[in-house]
Amino acid sequence: MRLPSLALHLRSTHYPVPGLMDTGLVGTEFAAFLDSVQELFARAVLEERHRVDAAARAALRGACMEIQAKSYQMQTDLDFLQQACEDEETLKNYFRLDHLNEQLARLVQKAAIVTGSWPGLVRPDTHLPDLVTGATSRLHGFERIHVHSKLRTDTVGVVGRAAEPIAVVCTELLANALESSRADLSVEVTLLQPDNGAVCIQIDDAGKGMTAEEANRAAQLLAGRQQVLLTELGDPPALGFAAIGQLVADHGFQVTVDQVSTYSGVRAVITIPPALVTSINPHTDPLSAMSPRPAPAPRAPRRAITTSDDSPAASPGSGALPQRYRRRREPTLEERTAPGGHPPEPEQARSTWDAFEQGIAAGRAGTPSDIRNEDRT
Repeated sequence: MRLPSLALHLRSTHYPVPGLMDTGLVGTEFAAFLDSVQELFARAVLEERHRVDAAARAALRGACMEIQAKSYQMQTDLDFLQQACEDEETLKNYFRLDHLNEQLARLVQKAAIVTGSWPGLVRPDTHLPDLVTGATSRLHGFERIHVHSKLRTDTVGVVGRAAEPIAVVCTELLANALESSRADLSVEVTLLQPDNGAVCIQIDDAGKGMTAEEANRAAQLLAGRQQVLLTELGDPPALGFAAIGQLVADHGFQVTVDQVSTYSGVRAVITIPPALVTSINPHTDPLSAMSPRPAPAPRAPRRAITTSDDSPAASPGSGALPQRYRRRREPTLEERTAPGGHPPEPEQARSTWDAFEQGIAAGRAGTPSDIRNEDRT
């Protein structure tokens, strides 16, 4: 009874292993003999699992390489047909087939990475916005993805050896965001540039979020510290996080999904260290027309220079800054009638007094005052 329970425990710690039924045997030589049998059994089970998993990985890796080669050939042929096509409807069909082939290539690429293969593409140094925009084009529902750039310049790029791996990671995280949220909700992507030399890709969805157990499992897979057996990825296997963990271990960037998004969904963050960040000349290698541009930096407010009313203006050609004068305030009636001031004109005084009397009368009667146009000056 203990050995079958141990076999299940090796698959998941949720299955407990019962102790000795006779507690009187605890600490005896017979109990130590039973423990050694359990250790031998566990070692044999794990060795067999790894042997079976290695054989499955080899078979899957070989199949993925063949499918990848055919997919890339199909993409090349579709590109040629698109360039040569002059009919608009036929061209739309070619684009649709190209997009379907991109989705197929993504699924095969993900499986190949999990089995230990390389991503299958070699890129040059790539603009970060181009990399993210290209990742969105591999997905069904890409129109729901909105990319915003908060980069300080349009020169931020990713070195060639890490460009395709980061594109794969971005694609998988975007796919999870699309699948975990309703079809009428958008996925927001923000490109950030901290002060430590790294760059970040932040993905926010409005989905249902993750449970604590799911978040813990995802963190283990994304850390990339240990090889995961194919049999531990479910049926059918969920390969996304396992593929990301493999790329994280190989290339040294960081991926987290343990934050809550602004929309109470999941916030995934890809942090690209300075060693994988490069500068690309936008004049010789410009950004794609589909990629977002960096937002302009806010302008610092300019303080207006004011002078007192009796300050002399700068003479033309003196090189001094132009001066702004404060507008002279009009004196009130009381100030104008104060001792030493000029009395108001008779017509103006009469109009002001009439308006005052009508306001008093209206207030006593409880009705708004009605000052006729002919009474106004």
